[in-house]
Amino acid sequence: MMLLSSSLLKAQVTVDLSIKRTIFVAYEPLLATVRITNLTGARLLLADVQAKKWFGFQIETLDGRPIPPSDSEYEIAPIQIEPGYSITRTVNLTQLYPLGDLGSYRIRASVYAAELSSYFTSPPLTVEITEGRLIWQQTVGVPGGAGIAGATRTISLLTHRLADRTDLYLRIEDKQAGVIYCTHRLGDCISFGKPEIQLDAENGIHVLQNNIPREFIYSKVGLNGKILERLTYSAPKDRPRLVRANDGSVAVQGGIPYDPKASPTPAVIPKLSDRPVALDAPIPSLTPEKSPAPPSKNSAKQPSGKPSLSPSPKPRKSTQTNPPSVPPSRID
Repeated sequence: MMLLSSSLLKAQVTVDLSIKRTIFVAYEPLLATVRITNLTGARLLLADVQAKKWFGFQIETLDGRPIPPSDSEYEIAPIQIEPGYSITRTVNLTQLYPLGDLGSYRIRASVYAAELSSYFTSPPLTVEITEGRLIWQQTVGVPGGAGIAGATRTISLLTHRLADRTDLYLRIEDKQAGVIYCTHRLGDCISFGKPEIQLDAENGIHVLQNNIPREFIYSKVGLNGKILERLTYSAPKDRPRLVRANDGSVAVQGGIPYDPKASPTPAVIPKLSDRPVALDAPIPSLTPEKSPAPPSKNSAKQPSGKPSLSPSPKPRKSTQTNPPSVPPSRID
């Protein structure tokens, strides 16, 4: 009876966890999507009760060492779920838990229902935190206009090789303060196409990478880790490149910018009246043609495919005779 009661209780609220990938580079966003379904048959209120948080995660290493949240006093607004309905929440675990150490982690989503006095957890998922291969790094100063003069930022460009592709990452950190501002996944990168990186006069970061043949991705990122611009370029002939102007600005030279998510322009079918007349086609006459005369019985048949070569008719002799010339009459 106790086992049956526990099984029925667990079936009242279902918690599902999904993570798009299983391998992540250290400090990049690790997005976990949680779906909570109310099967109690009544309205369900989820809210914190004393020291029990109604929503959270259970994260541990594969050897069972628990990973506590970075801020144990976090607060989440209560939520109400109608019977038979579901809610979905997506959370960046990198901002909530210290997952900077390399290794594998086992993750569960947990929901506490105070009305049922029970926790409900999702099946566990395992992810691996690894580090990419450093291909470029530079430490620069922060411009004084940003209000943090004297500070420095270390910019790193990393590649991460997977089974079917190679990813390119950009990391910005303050090594003295131990702060990671971002680890952006910039997209795929062709292994034989080395990415370009340039710094402008304000130490803004410009990256141009070859993601697929004849296509390039341009990214502009500030020292605070914010992505300022993202463009895709097609290169039907020449490869685009980053060019630094005399005023210190950096721009892409070459290529054709386009939106890869835009739907292609539908082809316009020309009207019949817009189609040109073929050169070898006869021009239609405005007046009806007369039916050709039937061939004569005496006419000889010519081989098919060869034009008829009938001799020119001889001129007929006239039956009228010219009158004899009469000398002009003499006028006395």
